[in-house]
Amino acid sequence: MKLFLVVASVFAATSSDLEGVRFMEGDWRGESGQARIEEHWIEAAGGTMLGVSRTIVSGRTVAFEFLRIEAREDGVFYVAQPNGRPPTDFKLTRVSAGEAVFENRQHDHPKTIRYRLSDGTLVAEVEGDEGKQEFQFRKSSPP
Repeated sequence: MKLFLVVASVFAATSSDLEGVRFMEGDWRGESGQARIEEHWIEAAGGTMLGVSRTIVSGRTVAFEFLRIEAREDGVFYVAQPNGRPPTDFKLTRVSAGEAVFENRQHDHPKTIRYRLSDGTLVAEVEGDEGKQEFQFRKSSPP
C-alpha cells in the first residue's frame, strides 16, 4: 500500500500540471534584426515539455538553448541551458489562458520569462538586470 501512495504522489505531480503551457507546443520562428530565431517545443507528456532554441545570423548558428518545462512536487519549472551551460530554474508563478510567467528573482538576467499567445503569435519576453526584450514567433514548419 505504501508503494501505491508514492506512485500516486509522483503521478499527481506530473499528470496535468503542464496543461496551462500547452499553447507553446509546436515549431515557432521569428526575426530580430538580422537574426532568425527558432523555438521548437514538443508535446507535453510524462510531466515534461522539451524545447530547443537557436539563433541564426548570416547562415550561422550564433546561439542555442536547451529548454524544458517540468512538473515537480514543488511546482512547475522552466529550465534553461543557454549554449549548453548548467541549468537555471524559473518557477511558474502565473498561468492563464494563453499566458505563462516564470520567475527566478535571484538570477541576474533574466529574472522573469513570460510567454503569451496573441492572435496566433507566440510572444516571449525576458526581463532582468539588463532590461526587457521581446521576441515574436509565428508557427512554422520544420525546415
